[in-house]
Amino acid sequence: MPGQRPVTHSTTILSVRHNGSVAIGGDGQVTYNSSILKSDTRKIRKLLGDKVIVGFAGSTADAFALLERFEAKAKDHPGNLPRAATELARDWRTDRALRRLEAMLIVISAEHSLLITGQGDVVQTEDGILGIGSGGQYAVAAARALVRHADLSAADIVRESLLIAAEIDVYTNTNILVESFPCQN
Repeated sequence: MPGQRPVTHSTTILSVRHNGSVAIGGDGQVTYNSSILKSDTRKIRKLLGDKVIVGFAGSTADAFALLERFEAKAKDHPGNLPRAATELARDWRTDRALRRLEAMLIVISAEHSLLITGQGDVVQTEDGILGIGSGGQYAVAAARALVRHADLSAADIVRESLLIAAEIDVYTNTNILVESFPCQN
């Protein structure tokens, strides 16, 4: 349809807050249309002296532009990650150039897990599980099932959930990177 954006097929990013820790992970696959271009891209980045970790799905160049803007907003609002995320989401939605950016972000810290979209959304789920990208909902479903097993760490749940998503979603591979740290529940 005219004026409609094409469906974006991207990676899978998942964050889980469980048993006193928070973890975020993503696969490394980069695709263009139906071709795999690269399998080991890092879509997880540490910011602000490793106190914040961001995962992104969508256009890599767009995601890096958003990461830079998010980091600037976080420095403008130190200690207030939700405010920085809200300011980024507002700019992303209203700025003529930014609103063309096609990516999504999950931002985690010891205190917060936030999903930020270009539609102006900043979401913090009740269960501490967030997923984005083409395999995001598969990974979220797997994580919600695995979280019931108290013997698994947040990082283990993220890793296993991403492996399950990779079995279902062709735009997700098994080259998985997971980062985690203790959290405040």
